[in-house]
Amino acid sequence: MATIHSRAMVMPRAWTTDEFADMLMMPGMFSVDREAGFALGRVVLDEVELLTLAVEPHQQRRGIGAGCLRDFEEQAQMFGAKRALLEVAATNAPARGLYDRFGYIESGRRTGYYASDAHTPVDAVLMQKTIVIA
Repeated sequence: MATIHSRAMVMPRAWTTDEFADMLMMPGMFSVDREAGFALGRVVLDEVELLTLAVEPHQQRRGIGAGCLRDFEEQAQMFGAKRALLEVAATNAPARGLYDRFGYIESGRRTGYYASDAHTPVDAVLMQKTIVIA
């Protein structure tokens, strides 16, 4: 996970192998893993937070992220989640487009939450979606 995350993440910083290992030990944590991508989240009561979704840069725009997100939502439902939450950099148009296609709606912003390479603050867009078993 850390290898893919380091290649895919521009903002926020990539997480280390130790950070992923520590997170995966936390209650309610789970991941959806594919060869070139993954999603990591945590279920608390009836909510799931998508903590990160990453796809190898040379494999992006091939449906891997969509597959990870679909499987993530299905697994979260099996754990009892009814609502999914996430945050994404306002400048991350591809990710925002994916979340829009999956029915996530903007529910708030954290102004200047991320620092970019240009040292210009970037807003975090908070998004949510009701997830139900079809």
